[in-house]
Amino acid sequence: MTAHIVAMGGGGFATSQLGAPTNLDRYLVELTGKSAPLVCFVPTAAADDPQYINKFLVAYGTLGIRPMVLTLWQDAARAVQRIQEADLILVGNGATVNMLALWKAHGVHKAIKQRYERGDVVLGGTSAGANVWFEGCVTDSFGDFRPWRGGLGIVPGSFCSHFGSEDGRVGVYTDAVATGDLPGGWAADDGAGVHFVDGKLAGCIAEAPGQRVFSVQPSTLPTASGVLVEQQKVELI
Repeated sequence: MTAHIVAMGGGGFATSQLGAPTNLDRYLVELTGKSAPLVCFVPTAAADDPQYINKFLVAYGTLGIRPMVLTLWQDAARAVQRIQEADLILVGNGATVNMLALWKAHGVHKAIKQRYERGDVVLGGTSAGANVWFEGCVTDSFGDFRPWRGGLGIVPGSFCSHFGSEDGRVGVYTDAVATGDLPGGWAADDGAGVHFVDGKLAGCIAEAPGQRVFSVQPSTLPTASGVLVEQQKVELI
């Protein structure tokens, strides 16, 4: 049973004009292989913001899906149980650290891992919703950019979102990989990301030309300053 993880640096319906779904949203839905997949939107990182939830419902309502919203402020236990029914688990952006703290309090992290291990599911997200699948990331949950190890670790390594659009994030990430504060991993611009199938890299994707993905790995080469950053080939979706 195939399990997909799609981690994007940014983009998707939340940042599109008029809140319309983007190629990323359509890509995630198509990966389910279902005619009317149950899409579980998880807005925990944005504190279950009602406007964000409404944007999801409007955008994905045009894609022929069955929507579900996991909220931890109302009927949390039932919402966590329904994770097992989802064909696509879409995690929204916001504060990564706060999200993981709430997930662990309510058992969301265990439920998502169980659903992933059963297969026949797509896990996806942008920004915080991408960070969460890895061992660590660069986050601004504390105010400034910091390396943080506390992700689910379903995908080995680390992730850095918004790579080309937020000043300071690049340096924090490459320094953290060079010093070992974070394991090597992936960095993605808004609109670009990495796609894993059954735990293995299947490819790098982008919604538009110029949106980039990088492999960021520790290096002992004298010219690498402790880290090797290599741009990856991307497939436009």
